[in-house]
Amino acid sequence: MADTRRALLHAARELFAERGYVATGTEDIVAAADVTRGALYHHFKDKADLFRAVMAECAQEMAERLVEQETARAELHPGDAWQLLRSGFQSFLDACNDAHFQRIVLIDGPAVLGHSAWDALVEEHGYILLAEVLAEAIREGNVEDLPVAPLTRMLAALISEASLYIARADDHVRAREEAGLVLERLLTGLGRGPALENSGSAPGVS
Repeated sequence: MADTRRALLHAARELFAERGYVATGTEDIVAAADVTRGALYHHFKDKADLFRAVMAECAQEMAERLVEQETARAELHPGDAWQLLRSGFQSFLDACNDAHFQRIVLIDGPAVLGHSAWDALVEEHGYILLAEVLAEAIREGNVEDLPVAPLTRMLAALISEASLYIARADDHVRAREEAGLVLERLLTGLGRGPALENSGSAPGVS
């Protein structure tokens, strides 16, 4: 049963990323997964339920990848949480041009499941970690001493809008560059240190 569910998730993910939610039928998914329609409805109540599981999987994988990447960066450059957070934001904007993440999570996700689904993902994967790093940056004296709770929410909203801007743009590469420049300019108003020299990309990432 676990193998069947995994096959459905894998097939659906590939098809949703390639064709989009609307253009992908359940018959396409079961054919690609090489399972019966009954197997699909045993594990998921409908196509939207399957899509929700695929979206959650994509978001979790991206979150884990970014946390691993930024944790490794922190080990190489300890003692500057604010710089690392800004780098992490730019890394996330880079991730917004990942084909699966962009189409499934950023474009189709809010359209199919509503913005509450996106808000739930941010709540699950972003708020706690963001608040922790912001608090550390304030303790280090690199960020203005502001209330962490509203600062976390507002920064999360800023990053969320930047990601949606990139995903919905006609030119994703240019949108990524523009969003990175604007984001970094806004963030310099919070910090007490020098601005990043190259604000259009993730610092320290080749």
